[in-house]
Order: sequence, then C-alpha cells, then structure tokens
Amino acid sequence: KGFAVVASEVRALAGRSAEAAKEIKTLIGTSVERVEQGSGLVAEAGATMDEIVSAIGRVTDVVGEISSATREQSQGVHQVGEAVSQMDQVTQQNAALVEESAAAAESLRQQADALVQSVARFRLG
Repeated sequence: KGFAVVASEVRALAGRSAEAAKEIKTLIGTSVERVEQGSGLVAEAGATMDEIVSAIGRVTDVVGEISSATREQSQGVHQVGEAVSQMDQVTQQNAALVEESAAAAESLRQQADALVQSVARFRLG
C-alpha cells in the first residue's frame, strides 16, 4: 500500500511537471515572439534614425545655401547704398553747376544789356 501512495504522488508530480513544462514552453514561445517584435521595432527605429540623419543633412545644406544667399544680398544692399550715395553726390554737384551756370547766364545777360545800352548811345550820339 505504501508503494501505491508513492506511485500516486509520483504520477501527480509528473502531471504537475508536465503542466509546468507546457507553461514554460508557452512562456518561451511568447518571449521569442516579443523578442522578434522588439527586433523589428529596433530595425524600424534604426531606419527612422537614418532618415532623420539624412533629413538633418539636407536641412544643414539648405541653411548653408540660405546663409550664402543672405551674405550675397547683404553685399548687394551695401553696393546699392554706395551707388545711391554716389548718385546723391553727383546730383549735388550737378545742382551746384546749374546754380553756377544760372549765375553765369545772369551775368552774361547783364553784360549784354550793358552792351546794348552802350551801342544805343553810339547810335544816338
């Protein structure tokens, strides 16, 4: 009778061991699936990081182009400012020449009037 009890306990223990082994197998299968999913996510994250690095490179290139264009525009604005300043100086010089010409013309007119009066005296005299 003692052997039957031991055999029964061994059978029960074997059954529990079989169930535990099934649970372990299920857990291992689930773990493998999750590891595979994690590996896939890591691969996707790596690809995304590569895309981000590439996009950052493109943005850096565009920022460089914008910086270069801004420098060129700044130089152009400076040149336009210098040209406007030179035009202002030339305009002021032209205005001074016009005033001088007007004064000279007025002087010539006065001299011509004086000559006309002098000639008129000779005719009358």
